[in-house]
Amino acid sequence: METTGTAQHAAWQARSLPPVEQLRDGLWSIPVPMGGPLRYVTVHAFALDGGGLGLLDTGWESEEAWTALTGGLASIGAGMDDVRGVLVTHLHFDHLGLAARVREASGAWIAMHPADATLVRGWNRRGGADAVAAEVDFLVGLGARRDEAVSDVGPAENMERFTRMAVPDRLLEDGEHADFPGWRMRAVHTPGHTPGHLCFAEEETRLFFSGDHVLPRISPNISTGGSGAADPLRDFLESLAAVRDLDPAEVLPAHEWRFRGLDARVDALTAHHELRLTELLTAVRAHPGTTPWELAAHLTWSRPWEEYERRMRIFAVTETDAHLRLLASRGLVVSSGGPVPTWTLAVR
Repeated sequence: METTGTAQHAAWQARSLPPVEQLRDGLWSIPVPMGGPLRYVTVHAFALDGGGLGLLDTGWESEEAWTALTGGLASIGAGMDDVRGVLVTHLHFDHLGLAARVREASGAWIAMHPADATLVRGWNRRGGADAVAAEVDFLVGLGARRDEAVSDVGPAENMERFTRMAVPDRLLEDGEHADFPGWRMRAVHTPGHTPGHLCFAEEETRLFFSGDHVLPRISPNISTGGSGAADPLRDFLESLAAVRDLDPAEVLPAHEWRFRGLDARVDALTAHHELRLTELLTAVRAHPGTTPWELAAHLTWSRPWEEYERRMRIFAVTETDAHLRLLASRGLVVSSGGPVPTWTLAVR
């Protein structure tokens, strides 16, 4: 791999926001801040033939993020009223969060994959209290005590913002081209991180906009959920294999920094998950008849397990469950079934 986003990389090391950059004629990257370890999402702005701009992703919904997005547009001589359309890589709040406000301010259309659009519509129908109840029940089914699950998920008011996200005006299937005049933005369906995650291959410049599917430093979270895919890690690994040999001129992810060497990065991500599967299989062998909640405590994480709580613990446990489901599909582990399944090695 070769780091091409040197200003982005330097900002990452300095724990600061990178600058707005012009990447090609008519193409800019605009960092939009967010909470958490990823710090910011990169919004890409495209000058469209006939006037106006297209955006790829929008950023987290907050006043700080809105100020950064509008300020970034102003720095390239544009405003929100220039935005004609928004492509959304996937439904997560740091990508879709500001889309409703962008549409309200500009009249722009919003496009995403049907699978994620369906999830957004479902979440918007149920409200914060129902969303909390559903997630608590799902975690209890993974082995959490109900009081632990309630504490980790948090109050309903914290979930409300995730149940009023923008529903897209347009849907994009794999292989279709986005309505960005002057660009050939081909949608590449890459399920795993979410069921409807989209990357975009720009066919004239050979740029690959990878969203959260391929990042230069970390693996995206691949988790199970009550309304998600049955085997998301299998989906993710198959999606990685599908993009490995595209050979783009440059990869432009939604977080961290731009790079070259998509094939090498895909190989590294695949190897990471295979090592993780091996570690989990060892944990199941040592602790048969345990739940994903219990097994997560026996895996290697970025910090001691005792420090994990709330959303970090939820991500860890649901990612453990995703790995268990792939091991099961390979015939290596079996579930006891029932409302709180436990896992043991398969008899071979």
